[in-house]
Amino acid sequence: MDIVRQPSSRIAVILSLALLLVAGLAVAAPAYSQSTGAKGSWATKSPMPAPRNEVVAAAVNGKIYVLGGSFNGNWSLTRNEEYDPVTDKWRSRAPLPNGASHMAAVVLDGKIYAIGGFVGQDHKGAVDRVFEYDPASDAWLALAPLSTPRGSVSAAVLDGKIHAIGGRVTTADGDWHSNGVVATHEVYDPATGKWTVAAPLPKARDHMVVAAIDGKIHAIGGRFAGNDDMIDWHDVYDPATKSWTSASPLPTARGGVSGTVYKGMILVVGGEDEKRAYVENEAYDVKADRWLKLAPMPAGRHGDGVAAAGEFAYVAGGALQRGAGDTTDQLIAFKWP
Repeated sequence: MDIVRQPSSRIAVILSLALLLVAGLAVAAPAYSQSTGAKGSWATKSPMPAPRNEVVAAAVNGKIYVLGGSFNGNWSLTRNEEYDPVTDKWRSRAPLPNGASHMAAVVLDGKIYAIGGFVGQDHKGAVDRVFEYDPASDAWLALAPLSTPRGSVSAAVLDGKIHAIGGRVTTADGDWHSNGVVATHEVYDPATGKWTVAAPLPKARDHMVVAAIDGKIHAIGGRFAGNDDMIDWHDVYDPATKSWTSASPLPTARGGVSGTVYKGMILVVGGEDEKRAYVENEAYDVKADRWLKLAPMPAGRHGDGVAAAGEFAYVAGGALQRGAGDTTDQLIAFKWP
């Protein structure tokens, strides 16, 4: 058999072309990575215009809005930035009339409601402010305040009304490690513009996920005092009976969590304790009454905002370490398989 030998220069060219082809394929490959033993995948999207921690996020008409937060000694940012998943781009919108971190945000009838928050470091300076934002007119409106100032409050919309649940008040000594958490549950009716008192949580807590699905409100995780006082509690409010009952606990007890309703499930992501930020991504399947372990985030984080639009649940900003350590501008997106 005759062996055709290629000149070394031709071999070099062929190898170079092969390497370029492989590199091109690598660049063109999808950004999603499947996590071993867990469902779903994560992708990196365009970062926010600036890093922010302790933000909130909301989705309206397929776009994601990230509000407020803290960064570099400013604990009451007024930033309002809009992300368009179609173009993968951000733009600035009308800022909050008054900034805060640790707010709650919900969407009702195409408008975003920003509720409560803190304006000082270490959960100081709780506020009772409530604002309504109309993305169509890019304008804010001040509404009736909460009954008492509180930050790290959670909220959900049920039957056309806004439920603001739990949270933390600023204690007299200003030490956020000392109690300060509340079981308060109050309801805002846009028709009357007033807040009314509803059945309180079975136990006071803050930094939890609150979500409404299938006609009930779920309060999940959180903490009852300091960063190490994390809980797996899962309580469900039924408006028909105006009472709370216990449900399947969160698999990984943690506070500082964020979450949203996505694909008929309640996502609970991230969190922190005194040692680290959590990568956990767990989802509660309401109809099956069971928890699912999903693909963990690429890195632990807390204080982020979470909102779902289309095929993705978006996680914006937060801190990659406990406290305000390594505050990020990252936007990552989770996709159910």
